[in-house]
Amino acid sequence: MPLIPEEPQIHESAQGPRTAPSNGRTAPTPRPVPGPRPAAPPRPGRPGPARPTPPAQRAQRDTVPAQPGPSGPAVAAPAAPQIQLVPASAEGALDAAEEALDLLLDTGRAPGEVLVITTGALHPWAEHELSFGDASYWAQHDGGDDVFYADAAVASRAATRPVVVVAVNGGPAEAAVTALSAAHTRAGALLIVCGDPQIINSVLGAGV
Repeated sequence: MPLIPEEPQIHESAQGPRTAPSNGRTAPTPRPVPGPRPAAPPRPGRPGPARPTPPAQRAQRDTVPAQPGPSGPAVAAPAAPQIQLVPASAEGALDAAEEALDLLLDTGRAPGEVLVITTGALHPWAEHELSFGDASYWAQHDGGDDVFYADAAVASRAATRPVVVVAVNGGPAEAAVTALSAAHTRAGALLIVCGDPQIINSVLGAGV
């Protein structure tokens, strides 16, 4: 019966690969040679020695941020606006809001950065613009070049602005809740509320 030749085995030594001797005898283990020598190739199924990373790849690897886990990218929560309370009666809340607005403009705020919301009677500017119709009124809002005055009922349509001023100048209690809720979500940096502190604190304390 013909013999099936065995597949030659590759042996690994400290000096790298070497072929098995043809006479079938085990070759003596060579003595270590001082000085650098090439690393042995990895055996099948076993990891080989780690290869040094090129400097360019190493620098790129060090600067790449860690990738998010399976839960998805982390989204930073938006910062809550700073809230300032200006005590005023329902009759004087609109005047207090006007004074706060003047101070904002005097200190460098652009008119287009401010939204004013009223809970009771409309601001005279809003009444004037609405006399030309809703289209003209909201065109002023979309332009973003001037202070925009909105009633609590339509404040949810207004876009976010850096500063929102709320005048709690009467109206039903629900109007104050609606106005403060809309103002809190639309104020990018500062929320100024002018009105009765007890009413304002009760609404803000409810989690608005």
